[in-house]
Amino acid sequence: MMKFLFEQVSVFSNRKLQGNPLAVVFGADNLSEQQMFQFAKWTNLSETTFLLEPSHPDADYKVRIFTPAGELPFAGHPTLGSCYVWQKMTGQADKKTIIQECKAGLITIRQVNGRLAFMAPPLMRTGDVADNEIETVLKGLGINSDDVESCQWIDNGPGWLGILLKSVDKLLEIRPDYAQLKGYEIGLCALYPEENQASLEVRGFCCSISTEDPVTGSLNATIAQWLISNGKLPANYIARQGQCVERDGWIYVTSDEDGIWISGDVVDCISGAVEFD
Repeated sequence: MMKFLFEQVSVFSNRKLQGNPLAVVFGADNLSEQQMFQFAKWTNLSETTFLLEPSHPDADYKVRIFTPAGELPFAGHPTLGSCYVWQKMTGQADKKTIIQECKAGLITIRQVNGRLAFMAPPLMRTGDVADNEIETVLKGLGINSDDVESCQWIDNGPGWLGILLKSVDKLLEIRPDYAQLKGYEIGLCALYPEENQASLEVRGFCCSISTEDPVTGSLNATIAQWLISNGKLPANYIARQGQCVERDGWIYVTSDEDGIWISGDVVDCISGAVEFD
């Protein structure tokens, strides 16, 4: 029997149970890939991570990220949550810059205004969406072209198709027909009036598993790259996500000469140990 320290945290909210949950197993070097995958299926969270000793000399730690369907090379909220747990477990909460090793390579994480932040990864696919695909997606979302300000591919790995709507109210009304949207990962957003604390409302539909993600780091990263570059949003802003699934996610976007940084709060929810055969 093997026992490991275990944490479950809530990412992108300073309120317990209001962000995106993440299960983290610390010191998991002796677990096999199959054991990691089985545990991720058992937790049934969007992601479960396993913290290991780094194999790269420049990394502080190594992380493996699993969904109930398999392993991911990188993901946003698991990066922030895993880094938070690593700092807590190693007593390095004051460390300002951390290098995470994962399947996608080395990821720089740093403190921005008291919150952990990761740099937005490069886009893998951009450009216009074919007319027939737009028609299919809008039908599945129950909206029409008059509701849309712009639409394009904003894929940084998961396959995001981005749609900027003209109205936050319309965005919050949408109830997707996942059967019509199979094969798409859809990121929707709409701008708030300037006087609002948040500049943007975001929703992320993971149509391959017929669910809405509570708060999505990768989606907010790619939306920031899209809307900052075309002047729709300033270099620094706040986004909200999760209202339609009873969550209260806040995502903080900042920009500097190095790139665009995505940050958010992380809070503890469950601490203990987990046993494996």
